[in-house]
Amino acid sequence: SIGAHFHIPPDFLNVTELNELSFQHLVFILENEFDWPQLSMATGHFNASPRWENDIHGPTDSIYLRMREINRCNHRDFQNMGVNGARSSSMADGIVQTLKRNPNQDQPVFLILELVGNDVCNGHPGTSHMTPPDEYYAAQLKSLRHIDSVVPKGSHVMAVGLADARFLYNTLHDRVHPLGALRNDVKYPDFYAYLNCLGVSPCWGWMNTNETWRNITTEWANSLNAQLQKLVETETFENFDIIYNQYDIQAAAKIWEAKGGEAWQLIEPVDGFHANQVANALGTEVFWSIIKSNKPDWIPPTNPHNDEITKKFGDQGGY
Repeated sequence: SIGAHFHIPPDFLNVTELNELSFQHLVFILENEFDWPQLSMATGHFNASPRWENDIHGPTDSIYLRMREINRCNHRDFQNMGVNGARSSSMADGIVQTLKRNPNQDQPVFLILELVGNDVCNGHPGTSHMTPPDEYYAAQLKSLRHIDSVVPKGSHVMAVGLADARFLYNTLHDRVHPLGALRNDVKYPDFYAYLNCLGVSPCWGWMNTNETWRNITTEWANSLNAQLQKLVETETFENFDIIYNQYDIQAAAKIWEAKGGEAWQLIEPVDGFHANQVANALGTEVFWSIIKSNKPDWIPPTNPHNDEITKKFGDQGGY
């Protein structure tokens, strides 16, 4: 859901912001399962304003837009396979097979394999539904083997590890949730506890008032990250090279705070769990700097014919 950019408009639950425009795009939002890949860190290509200015706020920057700027031949050449609730097993057993590329005729791809939470996140108390490390390794390897069979030679893969989502509680624990905006009587710990009581929390371990369980969840996530790092360092692939990168919203928070912002402003206010629009744009900056520092050869030279391409084809009808 992070890759798909899950977002619920705050005024859906905040009566102090409710207005005549609050539900004008409700059908569109429901049909897309509250996902906004067109504004996401990986494949964002629209601006939220003015089209969805009442629903979502913040700039759009993405890996796709930066690659398109370098080479206009990349126009509309992207794919976002983000699915709410996806974990390593569902990726390996089905989702990854929706990747479409002709290994013999297409150009190499830059692919981000990003499963940053659901192998430890679910609504069940305890650790019984967290992915065991050996199963995680096997599933991620299965996904990468399939990717290797589909992408053209010379492609690049960034394998992203799980986040340390203790950042969420540490940042939001004293703030008021939109449900409590009218009387300032519902804070995020209350909201997390309510979801856990109902058994519908997207992440019982991290969205938890119990610090011990938040730490246990992080320890489990770190054990999975160790497996992914091991895989990246030891396995070989025919058609792509690969690097490991841990999802780190705190890196985006440092950039934001240096600009005068506050960390809580980067978290989705309704679910208190996902990175919001501003954080997605900052995440692009973080990921791009990692690529430039560790794999500068992954960034191709600027196409000298970009102006000619734009003049001849324009935006080819947009998106």
